[in-house]
Amino acid sequence: MTTMRDRAVVSHADAMDEISDSEVPERAKRPRSYSARYKAEILAEYERLDKAAKGALLRREGLYTSLLSEWRKQRDRGALQALGTPSGRAPVDPVERENARLRRRVEQLEGELGKARRVIEVQGKLSALLEQLATDSAPPTTTGGEQQ
Repeated sequence: MTTMRDRAVVSHADAMDEISDSEVPERAKRPRSYSARYKAEILAEYERLDKAAKGALLRREGLYTSLLSEWRKQRDRGALQALGTPSGRAPVDPVERENARLRRRVEQLEGELGKARRVIEVQGKLSALLEQLATDSAPPTTTGGEQQ
C-alpha cells in the first residue's frame, strides 16, 4: 500500500530524472547591451513613476538602480557635450584644406607624368624603328666617290 508521502517521493524522484544536465549554461552570458533609445525611454518612464511602480519597472526589465544611475550620468554628460558643441559643419583647418588641395594636385601631376613617360617611350621606339627602316631601304653607297 502506497501512501501519499510515497507518491510524492516517487514523483519528486521522477522529476529529478527528467532534469537534464543542460541547466548549466555552456558558457557565461555576455553583459547585456542597451541602445541609447531604450535607455532614454526607461529613464523617462522611471522618473514619472512612484516608488512602488519604479520597483515593478526594474523587476519587469531586469534592471538595477545602479544601472539607471549610470545611465542618468551618461545622459547628463551627453546633454552637456551636445550643448557645448556649435551647430552646423565643423570648421575646416586652413592648413588641412591646403594639404588636401596639394594632395589632389600631386595625384593629377603624377598621372600626367606617367602619360608623358609613356609618350616619350613610344616616341623613342618609333624613332628607332624609323631609323632602322631608313638604313634598310637606303641604296648602297659607292666608295671612292666614283660615279658610273
